[in-house]
Amino acid sequence: MASEISNLILVKDKDAYTIDDSITLNVKFSLNGELRNAFNEKNWTDAYEKNDNQFKLKYEIKLTSGKKKKKKKKIFWTRNPKLVNPMKERRIWVQVAKNFEPYIKLTEEGVQKELFDFDEPIVLSASELGKGKHKVGAEVFVSWNKHPYIEKNEERMHSKEIEIDIN
Repeated sequence: MASEISNLILVKDKDAYTIDDSITLNVKFSLNGELRNAFNEKNWTDAYEKNDNQFKLKYEIKLTSGKKKKKKKKIFWTRNPKLVNPMKERRIWVQVAKNFEPYIKLTEEGVQKELFDFDEPIVLSASELGKGKHKVGAEVFVSWNKHPYIEKNEERMHSKEIEIDIN
């Protein structure tokens, strides 16, 4: 099973805008398949023991209106003794850093959701588009490097266009 971008949608914050408004578009998508399935506690523990202790997921969102946003999600393994460990057999914890903000989830599913599910706001000025009806879409690009549990790869997908009405 290959990795793939799925459920890519573009959501606007309201139905109509004035020329002075800021427009917030949320780009929502998930990365599913081989990478998500391979990123599990057994594999990240094995990787940690082989000194492969960092995984970087790069992603880029480009609106068809020309606005571009580059982001990265990074994960780091930690053995922080201050963490509450409800499962004493667990030794390695994953910290996901999104936009320099760290998140530590206590379950495999929580880590996968934090790392592979996206809801990214992009703000643009209505005056950039001008008055009238505009079709706007998003192109998403995601890449990662080779690790013991996954090969290097990249994925790309286009969303359906939405209409933005500026009065």
